[in-house]
Amino acid sequence: MDKDRPRQTPVPVSSKPEIDAFIERVQALGPSTAQGKRGRLIFALDATMSRQPTWDTACTLQADMFREASSIGGLDIQLVYFRGLNECRASGWIAGSERLAELMSRIDCRGGQTQISKVLSHAREEHAQQKVQALVFVGDAMEESIDYLCKLAGELGLLGVPVFMFQEGNDPIAESAYREIARLSRGAYCRFDMGSAHQLGELLRAVAAYAAGGLRALADLSAKRSSGAQKLLAQLK
Repeated sequence: MDKDRPRQTPVPVSSKPEIDAFIERVQALGPSTAQGKRGRLIFALDATMSRQPTWDTACTLQADMFREASSIGGLDIQLVYFRGLNECRASGWIAGSERLAELMSRIDCRGGQTQISKVLSHAREEHAQQKVQALVFVGDAMEESIDYLCKLAGELGLLGVPVFMFQEGNDPIAESAYREIARLSRGAYCRFDMGSAHQLGELLRAVAAYAAGGLRALADLSAKRSSGAQKLLAQLK
């Protein structure tokens, strides 16, 4: 990703049918957590320079998701990010929202290319050690071999690790790749821009709630008038 590359004019974000389809796919998260076990969710970010203009807003949304998961309990989150030419880092597994927010605040964007393959490979390795309920990825570009990404996504799908791909902006190459990664991993794809930041935040919180506490957690979140949780709960009843 080149910081001097012009950003494209935003196009309409995901339609209601696409959002509904996304919500339907989230249903697979809750039941995959065994009784008495904490769920594990990997949250991965593209931190290359093209995301700098919206980074602060994105950090706020992600912090909200961490807080929601922490308030429910039963869910550990690992933060993964890539930036620069060859930097891809992962935190330990963390339950406390304050610690996760602190880690987010330390990340700044740096020029470089995407490293989505490293994120998918990392998820596979973590799952081999202990089950991972889902991988959530937020990014805006794809500059890698689509065939290799599809291979990795298919492996995650066979392992039961759905990948939920959130695309910022309207890069057509990224959209094609993100949709295929979501399909092959049995996850889902959704597009957003900062104009739909609230909607993204609601969906992220709903994913975290369902992964951590199943239907009961979703019902509690819905009672707080969370539109994302209300939509998800309606699909599950």
